[in-house]
Amino acid sequence: MEFTINRDALLKPVSHACGIIEKKTTIPILSNILIEAKDSKIKITATDLDIIYSEEIPLENLKKEGITTTSATTLHDILRKLDSNVKVDFLLQDTNKLKLISGNSKFNLLCMPSDNFPFPEEDKNLSTFEISATELSKLLNKTKIAISNDETRHYLNGIYFHKINLSNKFYLSAVATDSHRLSSSRIPIDSSINFESIILPKKTIFQLISLLEQNTGKIKISNNKSKIQFMLGNSLLISKVIDGRFPDYNKVIPTDNSKVLQIKLNDFKNSIERVTTVSSDHKEGLKMLVSKDSLKLSVNNPNSGDGSENIKAQFNSDDIEISFNSRYLIDIASQIESDSILINLKDAGSPVLINDNVDKNSFHVVMPMKI
Repeated sequence: MEFTINRDALLKPVSHACGIIEKKTTIPILSNILIEAKDSKIKITATDLDIIYSEEIPLENLKKEGITTTSATTLHDILRKLDSNVKVDFLLQDTNKLKLISGNSKFNLLCMPSDNFPFPEEDKNLSTFEISATELSKLLNKTKIAISNDETRHYLNGIYFHKINLSNKFYLSAVATDSHRLSSSRIPIDSSINFESIILPKKTIFQLISLLEQNTGKIKISNNKSKIQFMLGNSLLISKVIDGRFPDYNKVIPTDNSKVLQIKLNDFKNSIERVTTVSSDHKEGLKMLVSKDSLKLSVNNPNSGDGSENIKAQFNSDDIEISFNSRYLIDIASQIESDSILINLKDAGSPVLINDNVDKNSFHVVMPMKI
């Protein structure tokens, strides 16, 4: 195998590959990246046995075809430290040594035979459709904030994707919850799209978000009950899905929260950030005293002090005092597109429903805290 490639063209794909690879693995080959040079392009592949990532990169100068595997982190570090836009020559000298030359820099990387690399089995029984990469990115970002880290309830360690029918309009809906908060977002899809409901694992979600950041075109999604794959340009991400049953989240969505609090979004975010300065880990509850035309935010930390602030607000009911985990509110506020945030309340002990005036297809539910 022998080829020349621009350092910048290879760096991002190798960086994505490193995101797949587990830092501590008992299977040595899984620390490696597969490099295959063939048909005027190279294909790189990485896997942790649950996720497979591959990307094809066109080559202007392929002198000899071939295939090998080498350390993903070592290759990434070398490329990262080389100057931008330089040419890098790759030469597989024998089965266990890959030579890299760029300017005055020379490296010999140890290799492992590609025969040991776990190639994915091709699955043809997948339903396929296309959506906008921008819309999928929005779904992921708006719901990832509520993913649970509790591994004892593994079915909450991801985002639940499913097709729903609302008044004869069909949507791809994404929902995540950690049992203290819930985030939901949906995008319209054609009624003919056949999509198996799945729970997408957290690691896959963050890798997919990273891929989507650099793309604005269409993404092809194919899935069945056990696997999902995303094809975006020359990149392919295949993932196992979480084996479990997502809870009936509709039961926790408030339907009779008639007390509406409206606040300027930036005022709300900035005020929370200021008053929670006395609570570095945000574990102390944020107390909200809601009045007709103002909102008082306060935090009391027995170890460092207290803070409070009044901001303008609009409220259509009698005064109410309610407390929340401040981090939950900051996370939600970061995903609101409108210049104001709507918090629908019932009483001090019931969950609140948070809406976005601009994005009507997204909402959040948060349980209050007892202080």
